[in-house]
Amino acid sequence: MIKLFTVNYCMRVALSFLLMQLCCSCVFPKKSFHDVEIPARIKGRYEQIICHSGYSVSYNADWRISNWVAYELTPEEVAGTVSRKDKYIPDPKVNGATATNDDYKGSGWDRGHMAPAADMKWSRRAMEESSYLSNICPQNHNLNGGVWKDIEEKTRSMVVKKGSMYVVCGPIVSKRSQTIGSNKVVVPDAFFKALLQKNNQRWEAIAFICPNESGRKKLSSYAMTIDDLEKITGIDFFHSLPDEIENDVESRFDLTYWKLK
Repeated sequence: MIKLFTVNYCMRVALSFLLMQLCCSCVFPKKSFHDVEIPARIKGRYEQIICHSGYSVSYNADWRISNWVAYELTPEEVAGTVSRKDKYIPDPKVNGATATNDDYKGSGWDRGHMAPAADMKWSRRAMEESSYLSNICPQNHNLNGGVWKDIEEKTRSMVVKKGSMYVVCGPIVSKRSQTIGSNKVVVPDAFFKALLQKNNQRWEAIAFICPNESGRKKLSSYAMTIDDLEKITGIDFFHSLPDEIENDVESRFDLTYWKLK
């Protein structure tokens, strides 16, 4: 199955960031629901915005990993049947320094997906692009196959039950973060995921932060509001929503809606 309107989507994303960079002092009206998943430009941080068929990535050449990865996940995409094939390679669209597979060899860290391969089963191309190293971060093995996987599965379950989801995820890096390999790929201290969904004319959102370490607690213990996540990451999520919706949905989360204990 091939995702429709991919070219138009990529053009919109690229144009949006070009306008922000050329006219960052301007105030743009919040009238459109296009590209809701794309965060605002991050002040004081290197960003190269890259659009692939299944996700967009804000790539940070200083870190050799992403600032964030964002995409919309639909029920049709979750039902995809393309098999996973891990072939990790540098993202051909990246400008500047990048990680390589050699950086991960013997490091003790997994190559952890931000946009998971299981969300890209609707297209062979999307599946292949999910293994670009711009979508990969050094991740604790227990986290990768544990809580992080739990959140990914919860996301797909909610998409099947309630409809399309806007997803933003990425690393949390600090000055104390270590690096691996000759290319000095930054090892994140933690990872975040922000979810936004519209159901029955009501918007719902939730955020998670998972330390990059072993341990597996119930998902509700990692949950927080989008407002709190923004304070920690310095990223403005879902900024294209009308202000009244954004202010409301980012200030709360409902464990019952998300079926979390």
